[in-house]
Amino acid sequence: MRVLYIYCHPLPESFHAGIRARALEALKVAGHEVDLLDLYAEKFDPVLSEDGRRHYHDSSRNQVGLESYIARLKRAEALVVQFPTWCFGMPAMLKGFLDRMIMPGVAFDISDPANVEPMLSNITRIIGIVTYGRPRHMALWMSDPPRKIVKRYLRWFTGGKARVDYHALYHLNIATEARRIAFIDRVAKALERLSPRPPESLSGRRGRISTPSALASV
Repeated sequence: MRVLYIYCHPLPESFHAGIRARALEALKVAGHEVDLLDLYAEKFDPVLSEDGRRHYHDSSRNQVGLESYIARLKRAEALVVQFPTWCFGMPAMLKGFLDRMIMPGVAFDISDPANVEPMLSNITRIIGIVTYGRPRHMALWMSDPPRKIVKRYLRWFTGGKARVDYHALYHLNIATEARRIAFIDRVAKALERLSPRPPESLSGRRGRISTPSALASV
């Protein structure tokens, strides 16, 4: 499968970098074609400018400057979205990416405002890899916005047909090394089984990660 891997974390020494390293390895083992979109490394501009908002509904102008990102999104068959939860939401960088990319003529057709139609039917799988600093009951108290964005909002743009898997590690602030490693192993095994259909059993790869540290910052 052609996998667009959207990664959002500014620190190369972070725990998320360790997750990403194993995840990319697992996708490679499974034979997938991976396009890594590191929002910070690529210096993506998440700001929806005055001009961008003014022409947001004009599909003849709203894609200017975003053509390469749109082509990558349209080419993908699977979407992996990895990010930390900050203030019970996704980082501003990723939120801005969605603000700019989920637009008319790209993700949906709003030519009939009463009957908006999704346009990302090319995507058949969505995988969320998300960490939370606080415990799950606090995320649920806030209605867990990241989970809903990945499992409901993004899925709608595929016509509601994409299978969604959501891998969450809650209360990372106090997670032990063993718990962090177990989470990375779980994510890696799931990605090795990634397919358009229900996954078949494949052998997982377990063990400690060396770089970055499993105990690195969120």
